[in-house]
Amino acid sequence: MFPLQVLPPARGSTLATRDREFQCSSKPVSRASLAGLPTELHLLIAKHLSYPDALSLKFTSRHFFYLVDTGVRLKVAWLLERRSLHLECPNDRGCDFRTDLRFCRGSVKLLMQRRREHLECQSRPGLGCLVFGTATCIHRRSLGQRYQKWLRSRLTEVWWFLLALLPVCLGCVWMMELATWRHQS
Repeated sequence: MFPLQVLPPARGSTLATRDREFQCSSKPVSRASLAGLPTELHLLIAKHLSYPDALSLKFTSRHFFYLVDTGVRLKVAWLLERRSLHLECPNDRGCDFRTDLRFCRGSVKLLMQRRREHLECQSRPGLGCLVFGTATCIHRRSLGQRYQKWLRSRLTEVWWFLLALLPVCLGCVWMMELATWRHQS
């Protein structure tokens, strides 16, 4: 019927076509992540973690919950390491090794909190950072920062106490005003 003719593209359209082709062909940049590694590498990494780090990794996802072992051997190894560094260890006899929940009650919970806040780092000369294993700890808060945090927590408690005391004081003032009003009339 009609002959088909191929027309050359217009000058301005070639740049637009190239831009569209470039946008379609470019793939999004994927970042490497721990979850993208094979399970075998996850197991190798988990075997080199101390108990607090393994426990943190265990509770990041369902996959790691079933993969990471935080059994009795790891707990005992962590306590022995603390003892060899002359750090505080749980002193109560109720230290239960059966589950993570039971183990992390009481003084172990406080020890792990002190570790997270780098309070044990450089507690003795030459000890360094216990969390990252470096010679010096750059994450430990200065004395002024620790005092500010302590003061902020105490002021919060005082604030709530004063807020609870306010209705009581207003009630007393109201009762005194009521008594003076009745006495005058």
